[in-house]
Amino acid sequence: MRHTAAALCLAAVTASLALTACGSEKPDAADGGAEGTAGSTHKAAGATDGQAPFADLSGQEIVDRALKATRSATSLTLKGSVPDDEGTVELDLALDREGHCAGTLGMSGEGEVGLIRTDDTVYMKFDEAYLRSEGKGQSKSEVDGVVDMLADRWVKTAADSADAKDITGFCDLDGLLADFEDTRSAARKGRATTLDGTPAFTLTEAEGKDRHTLYVATEGKPYLLRIENTTAKQPEDISFTDYDKPVPAVPPADKDVLDLDKL
Repeated sequence: MRHTAAALCLAAVTASLALTACGSEKPDAADGGAEGTAGSTHKAAGATDGQAPFADLSGQEIVDRALKATRSATSLTLKGSVPDDEGTVELDLALDREGHCAGTLGMSGEGEVGLIRTDDTVYMKFDEAYLRSEGKGQSKSEVDGVVDMLADRWVKTAADSADAKDITGFCDLDGLLADFEDTRSAARKGRATTLDGTPAFTLTEAEGKDRHTLYVATEGKPYLLRIENTTAKQPEDISFTDYDKPVPAVPPADKDVLDLDKL
């Protein structure tokens, strides 16, 4: 694969940590307001009845709580777009600590890959655009042959095979969450709001022309819900959902699965 799993995972981690790992300044404890609907009928995380969410915490303390809660997750779903050297990576992937994952990933304008990892097998489905992008530099006949054989068809290989080594990097939740350690933030407290119907609280941070917004759940555990990075070069947007829910890592129902290990 030209766009390796390691590179894409690094891009996702970079997007996730951009707000929480810039510098060692003291966090701004000023409350930017608690307007919005979050916490109006539910007791918010880190707040007592009648208080704004996280009213007694600084920006750094909220970030610390959010990262600690997120690190405790047994599973989650990543969804959104993050920059890569060659474009934008689109992620919609559920993964857990057992190495299971299911979802899609791709490069903007260069196709998409379906991905499922069970206990011992990796299943992949490449669309035509992706295969042709990967085949740049090869002859038309070679690329056409690959497209005829593989496009929109599930293939499988052993999870510990050389062919699966790069792609299984996407399924490493432990590796992703390990990067949520020992961060410092100059985040400013924002306001109470809702995100897709979930009560949340915002934190914001500026770094030159770049602007970062972090959404933290105010009901239940203070999980990270979303990170938006508006940068001078390319915006990033990634959501964290379906915490601690089973990952639907089941083999494809389609019986016409090509076994790469038998070719």
